[in-house]
Amino acid sequence: MKESWKIAALGGCAGAAVALIVTFGAAALGMAPFAADGNAMHAYLLAHPDVIVEMTNKLQAQQDAQQDNARQAAVNKLGLKAFFDPRVAFITGPANAKTTIVEFYDYNCPYCRASMPAMKKFYETHRNARFAFIEFPIKGPQSTVAARAAMAARQQPGKYVAFHFALMGQEGLVDQNTVFSIAQKTGLDVAKLKADMAAPGVDLALAAAHTLAQAAGIDGTPAFIVNGKIREGAMTDDDFAQMAKA
Repeated sequence: MKESWKIAALGGCAGAAVALIVTFGAAALGMAPFAADGNAMHAYLLAHPDVIVEMTNKLQAQQDAQQDNARQAAVNKLGLKAFFDPRVAFITGPANAKTTIVEFYDYNCPYCRASMPAMKKFYETHRNARFAFIEFPIKGPQSTVAARAAMAARQQPGKYVAFHFALMGQEGLVDQNTVFSIAQKTGLDVAKLKADMAAPGVDLALAAAHTLAQAAGIDGTPAFIVNGKIREGAMTDDDFAQMAKA
C-alpha cells in the first residue's frame, strides 16, 4: 500500500513540483541533469513512467533500510534481557544458550502462520537454543482473546508450546470458540484457563508486550530477533539457518 500511494502521489504532481522530483530522481539514479522546466519535466514524466517506478522502488528501499537500522539500534539499546523477561514472554531453553530466538506474533496474522512451520521445526531441532514467545495482538479483539488465552496457558505447566503451535496452525479466524476448542484438544483445563484469562497479570503482560514492541520499533507481525538481529516478516527454514549463523 505504501508503494502504490507513492506512485499515485508522484503521478499526480505537475509543474514545478514534478520538475524537482524528476530532477532529484534523475540525479539519484545517475541520469544526466535537466533544466528545471516544469512543463518539460511533466512531459518527460508522462513519456517515461518507468522513471517513477524506479524512483519509487529506490525510495522504498532506502526507507526500509532506515527503518531496519532504527529497529536494530533500538534492540541493541534495550538488550536481549528485555525480551527474555518472564513477565512478558514465555521462555524455554537454557539461560546460557548460544542461539536465541524471540518472536512477536498475532494468532490471526497470515505471515506469522506462514512462518510457523519453520519456527516449529527450528524449535524442535534446537532444544539447546533459548526461545522467547511474545504475544503481540494487533489484528483486533479476537486476536486479543487468543493472546490472553495463550498467556493464561502459561499457568498450566507443559501445555503452552503445544497450545501455541496449534493456535498458529489454524487456517481460519482464531476466535473465542477456536481458542477453547484447541485448548481442550491440547489437554488444557479449560475452566482454569478461562479463570486465568481474567487475571490482572494478563492485562499487565499484554501492556508490557506492547510497550516493549514500541520501544523496539516493532509495528507489525511477525517480528523475529535471532541472536540479537531483528527482522520483520515471514521466515523460512533458510532464513532461520542464515540468521542463526550470524
